[in-house]
Amino acid sequence: MSALGGLVVAAPRSGSGKTTVTLGLLAAFAARGVAVRAAKIGPDYIDTAFHAAATGRPGLNLDSWAMPARLRDALLAEAAAGADLLLAEGAMGLFDGIPAPGGRRGSAADLCARHGMPVLLVLDVAGQAQTAAAILRGFATHDPAVRIAGVVLNRIGSARHERLVTEAMAPLGIPVLGALPKDAAPALPERHLGLVQAEEHADLAATLAALARMAEAHLNLDGILAAAAPLALPPPQPPVALRPPGQRIALARDAAFSFLYSHVLAGWRAAGATIIPFSPLADEAPPEDCDACWLPGGYPELHAGRLASAARFRAGLARFATTRPVHGECGGYMVLGAGLTDAAGVDHAMAGLLAHRTSFAKRRLHLGYRRACLLADGPLGLAGQHLRGHEFHYATETNPGLDPPFATLTDGEGRALGPAGSRRGQVSGSFFHMIATEDFRA
Repeated sequence: MSALGGLVVAAPRSGSGKTTVTLGLLAAFAARGVAVRAAKIGPDYIDTAFHAAATGRPGLNLDSWAMPARLRDALLAEAAAGADLLLAEGAMGLFDGIPAPGGRRGSAADLCARHGMPVLLVLDVAGQAQTAAAILRGFATHDPAVRIAGVVLNRIGSARHERLVTEAMAPLGIPVLGALPKDAAPALPERHLGLVQAEEHADLAATLAALARMAEAHLNLDGILAAAAPLALPPPQPPVALRPPGQRIALARDAAFSFLYSHVLAGWRAAGATIIPFSPLADEAPPEDCDACWLPGGYPELHAGRLASAARFRAGLARFATTRPVHGECGGYMVLGAGLTDAAGVDHAMAGLLAHRTSFAKRRLHLGYRRACLLADGPLGLAGQHLRGHEFHYATETNPGLDPPFATLTDGEGRALGPAGSRRGQVSGSFFHMIATEDFRA
């Protein structure tokens, strides 16, 4: 990587403005001709798509709990090889994670400590003045391995407000590298799992251009570039293999099926697999020349009527499953079941390749890291193999059916959650999203 290096954009909590600042910086730097890459720290599909749209380069996830260190190091090295700057957007608060051995908490601070990445801290200072300096002092001294290189003040109410906060912070020696007035940023539409997906945004290019103008007007871009530091990367090692489910993989890919990590796809391709996309919403069946089918997560609950009426898709999927493996993650798992009830309480027949029924009318948040132990050989690995990933969904299983379970789960702290998912013949699925095969030898 060149001298500009990496920087983590973090905050004390969710909702502080990290994504707004990150997208503004990415768009502004890209417009200046900086070769910039972006990463999302933690399990998040949606932000990475916005990162990719802002930079013109693939998005990236980095996760210290779910990814072996060798895999993270390899992903970082690949990103750094073609970039002048890597901006990594944190999740929740800078130090937030789960109780786990040092460096494996899933926090943004883990990556800062391992790779020497300084922090650009975004502070929402609405309703406070000098107190913001005390918050900054706490972040600066909490962990000696994490260095706060600068701060961006968000939701400034007036020039006087900005002056009071800035003067209070001056004795700390941490530069204020920007101040965003209230309502400076264009609003990004949201739905139940976060932002509306980038591909569904009505005028994303105009929004990113507005965010770039916001960054140019209110952020010290030169100072932020100067705050970045070269990445500390250990000697390269082969990344942990992510076993592809086949050599030609039919991948459902449209507005209902869009949640699949880019590093998983890259791992499959590196192992020699070919990915063939198809669209269930366009009533396309999985291509017959493939030897495995993967239905990723997404928003099938928003398209349940179209999926229920997609006769060619459902018939082709059933035909495919008689001889070749089919796996569904989260939303894909919902579609493999017997039925899905949408938010309005309307029941829709799904593929019926597994017996369970799910409902979005009875919403309950399921969120957190998961460790899965496979109960049978299948497209994700062999019986007894452990995988790390997460769950993030509001759907509930109204009828689990009588199919054998796909895996047993524990949460991130090792508490048993019991059996999960279903399998029948060549078909399997669960709400579990795979991030990496478990291998923590490095």
